[in-house]
Amino acid sequence: MKISKYETYDEMSKAAAALVTKQLAEKPASVICFPSGDSPTGMLKHLVDAANNGRLDLSQCYFVGLDEWVGMDENDVGSCKYYLHTNFFSKVNIAPDHIILFDAKSDNLNGECERINDFISEKGGLDIMIVGIGMNGHLGLNEPGTPFDLYAHRSQLDPVTVEVGQKYFQQATTLTEGITLGLKHLQEAKIPVLIASGIKKAPIIHEALQGTVSTEVPASILQQIKNALILLDDDAGSELEHAS
Repeated sequence: MKISKYETYDEMSKAAAALVTKQLAEKPASVICFPSGDSPTGMLKHLVDAANNGRLDLSQCYFVGLDEWVGMDENDVGSCKYYLHTNFFSKVNIAPDHIILFDAKSDNLNGECERINDFISEKGGLDIMIVGIGMNGHLGLNEPGTPFDLYAHRSQLDPVTVEVGQKYFQQATTLTEGITLGLKHLQEAKIPVLIASGIKKAPIIHEALQGTVSTEVPASILQQIKNALILLDDDAGSELEHAS
C-alpha cells in the first residue's frame, strides 16, 4: 500500500486521471472500473478533457461500473449509472458495448453478479479498479461485515450508507439493497486505487489505513494489498500518521 497526499482536490484528481491515462497508453484495451460519488468527479473531468483534446484514446478499453442501488438505472437521478453517464460516458466517444454496468432492475440480480464476474474473468481481470470510501469504511457497496473474499454480490445497505446516500437524490429515497463488485476484485486488480477527499473523510481514512484490519471496516483490506495506491487530498489525509 502506497499513500500519496496532494495539497488540493484538483491535484489529487489530476494524479488519478494520470494513472488511467498512463495505463491506457500502455494497454489500450484495458478494463477499468470507475466509482460514482463525489470523489471521482474531478478525475472524470480531466479524463474527458484529455479524450476530447486527443490526448487519450478510449476506443479499445472497457469500463465496468463499481456498484448500483438496486431498482435504479440511468434514468434515476442519483443512481450510479446516471452519474457515470452524466459525468463521463455522454461526454466522450465510447462504444456502448464497451460499457459494462449492473442492471439493478433485473429480475435476476444473482445472474447479474455472475454476468459481471464472468466478463471480468474473461478479460483477464481489472487493469485498474478505482474506488472511493464511505463514511462507514465501505468500498463500493461492500458494507461493514462483508467478507473479504467475495466477488460481485448483492448487499444489504448499512444505515450509514442509507443516510449519506440521500445527498445524491432530490427527494427522500428508499434505499435498502445494492449490487456491487467485491473486495476480491480489488485484491486481484492489477492496479487497485482508493481516492478520497475532504475533511469529513479524515477519521475513516485513519481508521481504515492505520487501524485494525477487520471486515467491520471494509477499506482496511487495503492494508493487505501491497500494490494498492491511495490518493488523498491533504484534508482527507490530515489524521494519518507518517504519511507522505
